[in-house]
Amino acid sequence: MASDRVHAALPDPPSQSEEDNKEEEKAFGNIFAELESVDLPLGTTLRSIYDDQPNAHKRFMEKLDARIRNHDREIEKMCNFHHQGFVDAITELLKVRTDAEKLMGQVTDTNRRLQEAGREVTAQTEEVIRCRIQQRNMATTVEKLQLCIPVLEMYSKLKEQLESKRYYAALKTMEQLEKVYIPRVSQYRFCQIMAENLPRLREEIKEISMSDLKDFLESIRKHSDKVGETAMRQAQQHRTFNSAVAKQASLGHYTKPVYSLNGRTHTHTHNGLMMDDDTGDEEEADEEILTAQDLVDFSPVYRCLHIYTVLGDRETFESYYRKQRKKQARLVLQPQANMHETVEGYRRYFNQIVGFFVVEDHILHATRGLVTRAFTDELWNMALSKIIAVLRTHSSYCDDPDLVLELKNLIVIFADTLQGYGFPVNRLFDLLFEVRDQYNETLLKKWALVFREIFELDNYSPIPVETEEEYKLVVSRFPFHDAEIEKQDFPKKLPMSQSVPQIYTQVKEFIYASLKFSESLHRSSTEIDDMLRKSTNLLLTRTLSSCLQNLIKKPHIGLTELVQIIINTTHLEQACRYLEEFITNITNVSPETVHTTRLYGLSTFKDARHAAEGEIYTKLNQKIDEFIQLADYEWGMAESDGRASGYLMDLINFLRSTFQVFTHLPGKVAQTACMSACKHLSTSLMQMLLDTELKQISMGAIQQFNLDVIQCELFASSEPVPGFQGDTLQLAFIDLRQLLDLFMVWDWSTYLADYGQPTSKYLRVNPATALALLEKMKDTSKKNNIFSQFRKNDRDKQKLIETVVKQLRSLVNGMSS
Repeated sequence: MASDRVHAALPDPPSQSEEDNKEEEKAFGNIFAELESVDLPLGTTLRSIYDDQPNAHKRFMEKLDARIRNHDREIEKMCNFHHQGFVDAITELLKVRTDAEKLMGQVTDTNRRLQEAGREVTAQTEEVIRCRIQQRNMATTVEKLQLCIPVLEMYSKLKEQLESKRYYAALKTMEQLEKVYIPRVSQYRFCQIMAENLPRLREEIKEISMSDLKDFLESIRKHSDKVGETAMRQAQQHRTFNSAVAKQASLGHYTKPVYSLNGRTHTHTHNGLMMDDDTGDEEEADEEILTAQDLVDFSPVYRCLHIYTVLGDRETFESYYRKQRKKQARLVLQPQANMHETVEGYRRYFNQIVGFFVVEDHILHATRGLVTRAFTDELWNMALSKIIAVLRTHSSYCDDPDLVLELKNLIVIFADTLQGYGFPVNRLFDLLFEVRDQYNETLLKKWALVFREIFELDNYSPIPVETEEEYKLVVSRFPFHDAEIEKQDFPKKLPMSQSVPQIYTQVKEFIYASLKFSESLHRSSTEIDDMLRKSTNLLLTRTLSSCLQNLIKKPHIGLTELVQIIINTTHLEQACRYLEEFITNITNVSPETVHTTRLYGLSTFKDARHAAEGEIYTKLNQKIDEFIQLADYEWGMAESDGRASGYLMDLINFLRSTFQVFTHLPGKVAQTACMSACKHLSTSLMQMLLDTELKQISMGAIQQFNLDVIQCELFASSEPVPGFQGDTLQLAFIDLRQLLDLFMVWDWSTYLADYGQPTSKYLRVNPATALALLEKMKDTSKKNNIFSQFRKNDRDKQKLIETVVKQLRSLVNGMSS
């Protein structure tokens, strides 16, 4: 019917040529093929139908209707061909339905019976399935537990390590947990909790190890004193041992040291036997040699270093450790305020410093990079500057040479100890030269007191020797040799006083004391010899010289004591060469060496002797002045007493006895003293005549004064001190003698006539002196004027005196012009 509708709707196509119809049929055939194909899109095909040419749609519809009619005819043909077969099949199917229903019943019955028979099997099968599932789950659980058990065991091990404070092992366990065990079972919650706890445990370990390190640093501050004491004691024992070995080597009995592991020292003797070293006490010999590691537990440092290294924070630890040790170094280097008062103060100070650097040296060698050589060198240089400053300051407070000497020994042991650990100590030995100067100063102060005490206790009289034993005892203490005295019988006296051998002995003691400081300074014999000579020179030229000068100036030292001092200094001067020999024997340095310093004792004792001589002259003059002050002349007396004044006779007797004491003095000293005394006496007498307060002098007083001068001249001519030639000593009174002769003889004409002539009889009389004395005699206004008789008896003589006065004045004026 559809085909009919289509066919009816389409008109008959116009007739065309046969070729056009073929092409058109072919084109529409292609179009229909494309439309019937299910794989190609229809849009392009339909577009080609409508876009090809005009009336294409109409022709397409016509061709489409024709195509449909052809298909309908083919379908109809096919249906007609298969219709009988379809009917036959339906018939056969109806026959089979009965058999199928019968078969269905049989199947249903069979199924029912089968179900009833397999119900028990099914139940057992389900049970088997359930058991198999459980078995599989158990196997899976066991497998998972086998993975988890090592993790739990490692975590348990970690807890035990933390409780036993094995932190380094605990960190290693944590590392294994994180990298090996936890990743295997990371899906479980407990593993996640473990993983979250591990960083917290690491921080706890860091804090605990840092706390242990802080405790260690605090502990090491307390133990540094003991560590340093042990190290310095061992250094001292080693130095003592080396000294003993050196002495044995010098004696040809050198033995090779063998150090045993237990700290005892043995030596192989020449016969190969093992013998203990007996240089110390048995208790010290049996004492084990302790090291810093024996006295201090360094495990906190190692543990903390390992922990921070494992945690990758080693630089932080190193920085913290070095910073704290620098702070501790500054604290250790701070001395106590009263350190200089006792040697124990210095010893504690050195022990702490040595302990600090011994610990640092152990850390340097026991760890890798915790401290470096550069760091320890920096600490040592800082410490060395501070130590030198402290010692320089505190040693300046020491006034006890024994304390300074002990300080020097401590510095030497301190330097040797640290030098043994590789620290440079040259600056410390340079410091010892400054300390040596301080030591010498304290020695000089001490010996100044010793010298003063010797001088105060000396009786300044020759040493009496009763027996030969006493003589030998004195000679053993002082190098005295005098052939004349040795020939004398006992008892006899030695010229010097008791202070001379005492001074000589004390100088030797000073040399010994000075030598003690030079020991262990690693200096050559020449340098030590130079040190001893320089210090001895200071003792002689400064200390002993000052003591002698002060002694000489003391007011209670009289002429006898001064004479003895001169004798003493003479003998001490002669003993200087023995002191040089003494130093040479100590140092074994020949005195002919180019750079050998000479002792300056000769100049010291010469200066002291000159000072004593000058003091003798001064005291003699003072004594003369004391006697002069006792003079009591009656300047208006009519005539003299006919004898010399009492004060002058006492003075002359004193001078005689004094100059007798001078017999032990060198000749020139006694002569100079005698000449000085006579000149001073002459000058004093002249000043007495010319005193401005004295207004009147009678001729009787002149005569009395002349008697006194005569006694002085007699004393001078009696040669109180041997060695003067002719009337040399009498010339001291020549001025007085010519002046008195001029007045006694009244020989003015000769004086005025010969004045200025070298051959003048009154050459030493000065016109001014004569004028001054003449004016004292010509005053007639007084009742007792000696010219009153002249006016009565001879007025011409008065005129002569006035004439002489005028001439003398003209001479004086001529001299002044």
